[in-house]
Parts: sequence; structure tokens; C-alpha cells
Amino acid sequence: MLTAEQVRKLLKLEPLPGEGGLFAEVCRSAHRLPKEALPNCYAGERPLSTAIYYMLTPDTFSAMHRLKGDEVYHFYLGDPVEMLMLKPDGTAEAVLIGQDIAAGMRVQHKVCGGTWQGSRLAPGGKFALMGTTMSPGFDPADFELGKRDDLSARYPMYAPLIAMLTR
Repeated sequence: MLTAEQVRKLLKLEPLPGEGGLFAEVCRSAHRLPKEALPNCYAGERPLSTAIYYMLTPDTFSAMHRLKGDEVYHFYLGDPVEMLMLKPDGTAEAVLIGQDIAAGMRVQHKVCGGTWQGSRLAPGGKFALMGTTMSPGFDPADFELGKRDDLSARYPMYAPLIAMLTR
């Protein structure tokens, strides 16, 4: 099996500012959706879709954040990833993204827009390579980084995990 460093070099992964982890954008549709075709939460036009490679290692994590649109994760290789989702209705869900579907892991997982999400490599893991796809496509204006105190106050049962997934 490849090492995390080999994967990083082969796919030209770079640090993802704000969120954390390593990424490379692999697709940004040339087709654009006009503002009039999008829900009111979007401030302007967006690409039809975007896709990235995304990698977590033991020294990285995806900090709690939310996006305006839905994001679909695809698991490619490596070790399982623990994801925490804090939903707008006050509920929460934790899932394992990985290849052992017989054990309930998900090789593909959708995070609905407006959901706070954060993830980390499962303990003992060396790396996980995933991809994410968004439609409409990602725009930095649609990204909001979570604040530890605010999220912990709203979701107190998950405060310890929120602390691990915020800076």
C-alpha cells in the first residue's frame, strides 16, 4: 500500500486553508448556474459542480464547518474516518466513512447543506484518501468555519468531540 506522503506527491495535494487536511481540486465545471437558478442563500452564480481529492492524516483534521450546498464524500483508500454532523434541527449524527461496508462504514456519504461537519482519521489510522463533490459547485463565500464555544453551547452532548474538531 502507498504511504500518505506518496499519495500526497502523486496527487499534488496541498494544505486546505481554514478547514485543514490536504486537497487538490480535480474538477470545476465550466458551466455556470446563474443566481436566478439557485436558492436565495447563494449570493451569485456558481459553477455547475466541483470535485476535490481530500486526505486526512493523524496530524490533520477537518475542522467543524458548514457549507450552503450539499457535499458528497467518496472513500477511495486508506483507513476509516470519523465524521460528526451537527444538524440545523439540533440533532447530531456520527458516521464512519471507510471501506468495511459489512461493519456499517460508508463508502459514500452525503452531508446536507447547512449541517456543521467535521472529521478526523479514526484512532490508529495512517491516512484516508477521499473525494468530495458539490453541485452547485464550491465557492469560498459558501464556507463558514465553526466556533468551539458557539457549537458546544448549542450541542452540549458533543462538546468533547467539538473541542477535538475545532481550532
